[in-house]
Amino acid sequence: MDQQQQLRGVRVIRLSVLTDETTSPERQRAAVDGAAASLGIDCADRNAIDLGISASRTTPFERPGLGEWLKRPQDFDALLCWRFDRLVRSMDDIHALSTWARDHRKMIVFAEGPGGRLVLDFRNPLDPMSQLMVTVFAFAAQMEAQAIKERVQGAQAAMRVMPMRWRGSRPPYGYQPAPLDAGGWTLVPDPVAVTVITRILKALSEGKTLASIAVDLNQDSVPSPRDHWALKNGRETGGKTGGQKGITRDRFGWTFDVVKRLVKSETLIGWKVSGGVPVRDSKGAPVMCTAEPILSRAEFDAVAALLPKRETAPSTRRDTKALLLGVIHCTCGARMYLSEQTRNSNRSVIYKCAARARGRHCEAPSHVRADWIEQYVEERFLRAVGGLRVTVTRVIPGYDPQPEIDATAAEFASHQEQEGRQRSKAARDAWQRRADALDERLAELEGRQRVEPRTEISHTGRLYADEWRATEDAAARRDMLMEAGTHVVVAKATVARAKELDTSRVTFELAEPFFIDAAAELEGIALSEALG
Repeated sequence: MDQQQQLRGVRVIRLSVLTDETTSPERQRAAVDGAAASLGIDCADRNAIDLGISASRTTPFERPGLGEWLKRPQDFDALLCWRFDRLVRSMDDIHALSTWARDHRKMIVFAEGPGGRLVLDFRNPLDPMSQLMVTVFAFAAQMEAQAIKERVQGAQAAMRVMPMRWRGSRPPYGYQPAPLDAGGWTLVPDPVAVTVITRILKALSEGKTLASIAVDLNQDSVPSPRDHWALKNGRETGGKTGGQKGITRDRFGWTFDVVKRLVKSETLIGWKVSGGVPVRDSKGAPVMCTAEPILSRAEFDAVAALLPKRETAPSTRRDTKALLLGVIHCTCGARMYLSEQTRNSNRSVIYKCAARARGRHCEAPSHVRADWIEQYVEERFLRAVGGLRVTVTRVIPGYDPQPEIDATAAEFASHQEQEGRQRSKAARDAWQRRADALDERLAELEGRQRVEPRTEISHTGRLYADEWRATEDAAARRDMLMEAGTHVVVAKATVARAKELDTSRVTFELAEPFFIDAAAELEGIALSEALG
């Protein structure tokens, strides 16, 4: 490299926390520009800016800004940073970066530090001093990073058991940070997220499955909890999936598990949760993270009562146009699915027994033209329940202390398994305090009275026939069929190439008692009117 030629520099600016004013990007840039001017290095508009990026969690090569420059060593001669910790915080990282700088004959400049400005010139590969100095400084930076980590963890552990105090990071979905008058932060309801939670709970109360709720939210482009927090902070959605390294997504969607975790989380009633377990005080009571919980305990328990039936119900795709998916079955018990059949260049859509595709044997696999059977089921369904008024069921939640008793008892049993494993007196005393607190909480819960929930049913004034004809959406109509417990069985055809549906091979039933009784009453009324 020509020593007389002006060196081309890249400003390296990094910030772990965007609101950290003591190491602002402006201050870093000013210090770097001062060092560059005194060394005769031209930085021009070459910048490697990584804001909101931790040096302890990412290597220089993984950072979006700096990583791109390191891929193009031919475009610059020197890296200039404000201080050592803006570049690296681990021995491994500085070893990799100094090796890279030596291989590519680069200079690394730190504008400020304990001993003033530091210039590491790797353009001479035979000079070992730069390598030695950078290793010493890396060791100091790594020790400082470890000390910072321990201080932060200690502070967070203390804050975790403080009522109403939020320690930072992403809050549970449904809440947002708000400043306290005395300093620090607490959580308050997030209006946008609460609207989504209300929608989810309403869908649950209407009988929808967790999987179908997730599909609806995705279809309406409702941001998932992770994407919601990113958008709220002005960041892009998506990111690493947490699975295979290097896999990223533009956005994260709602899934069965995401919805399930949300509606089962005690954060909805304002409890602090750590590692999936409620945080408790010295008396075993849950520690509150907010003064404004989204749900009351009674409402939370009412939601929990809906989950067992919904979680075990067969999931049904909502992105399919198959009206009878989950409704129509073969005589062997297997579901029938939409398929295409080609015969003599004529193609038709049919429902077909799926036993073989599921690894099962069917003695008489059946299939039936989709348009025939869908028209038949529609006519039978509307004849049976079309004259019924649509009802809305509202559950007035009661209160049952048993779910919390069970959860606390399980936590107590898990704690008891650790008895006798403590080697120090301090550890034994801490174990006993925890046991006493859980025992006290159980005794307090057992003294609470159970309040029974009640159900209110109101009529909307609209008929099921009106609702059916008001929409052509297959998923909406399928929900109506499923709500009534419609069960259709189709036997194997006895006549080849029939010109219409042989209704003798079709069985139509309603499984829900309310619809069975109401349909029988309507049929009786129709018969009486016919007889005059």
